[in-house]
Amino acid sequence: MTAERIADKPKRLAVGLMSGTSVDGIDAALVELSGQGEELTARLAAFRNSPYPPSVREKIFALFDPKRATVDRVGYMNFLLGELFAAAALAVIREARLEPGDVDFIASHGQTIWHAPEPNNSNGYPVRCTVQIGEGAVIAERTGIPTVSDFRVADMAAGGQGAPLVPFTEYLLYRRAGETVLLQNIGGIGNMTVLPAGAGPEAIYAFDTGPGNMIIDAVISAATGGAQRFDRNGAAAARGRVCAPLLEELARDEYYALPLPKSTGRERFGEQYTARLLAYGREHGLSFDDLVATATELTAWSIADAYTRYVLPRYRAEELIVGGGGSYNPTLLAALSRRLGVHGIQVRTQEDLGMSSDAKEAVAFALMGDRFLAGLPNTLPSVTGARHAAVMGKLSLPSKG
Repeated sequence: MTAERIADKPKRLAVGLMSGTSVDGIDAALVELSGQGEELTARLAAFRNSPYPPSVREKIFALFDPKRATVDRVGYMNFLLGELFAAAALAVIREARLEPGDVDFIASHGQTIWHAPEPNNSNGYPVRCTVQIGEGAVIAERTGIPTVSDFRVADMAAGGQGAPLVPFTEYLLYRRAGETVLLQNIGGIGNMTVLPAGAGPEAIYAFDTGPGNMIIDAVISAATGGAQRFDRNGAAAARGRVCAPLLEELARDEYYALPLPKSTGRERFGEQYTARLLAYGREHGLSFDDLVATATELTAWSIADAYTRYVLPRYRAEELIVGGGGSYNPTLLAALSRRLGVHGIQVRTQEDLGMSSDAKEAVAFALMGDRFLAGLPNTLPSVTGARHAAVMGKLSLPSKG
């Protein structure tokens, strides 16, 4: 089926695929889409997370280091992840008791292994670059379903940062006529979307607030020798004590005061950053629980700081809706409620609204894939800093034979 024929259907069934900076696994959301343009609506029909095998996760993490991300390793992992993403798509389709032929398209974010949004002018061109792997042609071939992938590059070609992308779909699904809404995703990296009351898409803005779960996860992994990947129920942070001098030092990172638009990732808050944190803990006799507590407080501080720095001078909000893995961490949510409560902001989760934190980003890419197939822009220049709205994505068609 051609892209035009898919886009013209009054209802489309899509699978959105997402793997984030925490590299926990592949989120697959089966989504029923109705309507067109800004009247587009989405209903989650099924959701499934497929964890990465430990050996694959280890190999993906190796690619975050440019010295180890050799072309043979990147090429191999690009195709291997294509196989795993295809398997995840087929699994969620089976879970919904459907057949691949019932699904109109797949939209896959892939796995980011490098993101450099600031222009490099060393050769006379303002080159920005980003690399997401998980070959779309493999997904299409294994599933027999047209696949849209490699979204970020079109926005970067138009001068944008290629991030954040989810705010476009948040505008479609969460905007309100009489109330400014804040949406905070806490994945590996935290990002905030500001939807001013009654505003059009040109007034929406969003940015990465800083580390979300990334540093917390790294400390837990170091503390347990890799046996645990995250602070389940915020238990370690609850046991520990926040180290105020360390928190103050971490809060001095220049990223927090950068002007908008801005985005960040593992390149800034990854392995080297965590190594400094762990070294500080050893030098000052801090327990792992204390380090987790401090990293958790840093995430809460960075979100509250972003509100006072970038939102409060323009808009006053009454609600922050939290999604992502961080929304399941009660210690983090308590710290966030304490810091934002002084501004009269209530912290709620996607589940409080009857939605799914786990599925949110996978659903978002299904919506972006739908817009791509209709030939419509699926990004917000006011968010990414691009010169104009881009139609992001590349289409891979399955073989007919």
